[in-house]
Amino acid sequence: MEGANHSRVSEFVLLGLTDSPELQIFFFVMFSLFYLMSMLGNCLILLTVLFSPHLHSPMYFLLSNLSLIDMCLSSFATPKMIVDIFAQHKTISFEGCISQIFFLHLFTGTEIVLLISMSFDRYIAICKPLHYSSVMSQSMCVGLVVASWTVGFLHTMTQLAFTLYLPFCGPNVVDSFFCDLPLVIQLACIDTYILGIFMISTSGVIALISFLLLLTSYITVLVTIKDHSSSGSSKALSTCTAHFIVVSMFFGPCIFIYVNQEVKTAVKKKLSNQYLNIGKTTPMYSFKFMKRRRQG
Repeated sequence: MEGANHSRVSEFVLLGLTDSPELQIFFFVMFSLFYLMSMLGNCLILLTVLFSPHLHSPMYFLLSNLSLIDMCLSSFATPKMIVDIFAQHKTISFEGCISQIFFLHLFTGTEIVLLISMSFDRYIAICKPLHYSSVMSQSMCVGLVVASWTVGFLHTMTQLAFTLYLPFCGPNVVDSFFCDLPLVIQLACIDTYILGIFMISTSGVIALISFLLLLTSYITVLVTIKDHSSSGSSKALSTCTAHFIVVSMFFGPCIFIYVNQEVKTAVKKKLSNQYLNIGKTTPMYSFKFMKRRRQG
């Protein structure tokens, strides 16, 4: 933190989404509705799982934790973005900027591991049903959630370990609507090329590997259920499809933004909007699960 205290930059200027008054109104209404739907939908999921004894199972325990993380992921930057849409001068303090970076990587790192945990849960349930109760015990479920938050915390600390000591002594304009780490470190007064490569390797590549692991698990599940009854295959396929949609919408923008550094900033903004509002897909995914639960 000592390096951060010697920084000449006390705040950053965010360029936001657009300067067009018409588009500002459109974005304000759209993202306000998205954010409200995300929060209400995820709150409904949490309350439903909490007060429904028949949903007290490993799958719904992990699902409720996913809803909690999605609420956090939707809230670390979206409310400020909505409030700042009509502001002429959009600024954020140095400490606020670092906080956004911290929470972004904390929640995304946690969600990546939790999605892998949910995939593992479905793999055991479908491929090894006789061992499901013994493998997915209460201690295992709690351990998976704790491990998710631990990995998320370690990931975000590695991202901030060097960033806090970078000298920010001049430029302070971030061409985005929140403090995205790759854009922020470009404002440092020293060459950050090596740090940028480190970020890509620990963010984009990790996301890509995690996505491939999840894809492999889905393929394994589909191969396993191929010879099962049509009813069982249909339910398993529906569950995996819903899960894969959420995974694709979560990992897609992340991988594209961090791996393809040549993509235009305007495109990155659009993908970041989808990335920060991914929480709105979790209620749809959850309700699909609950519908299948009632049918089963």
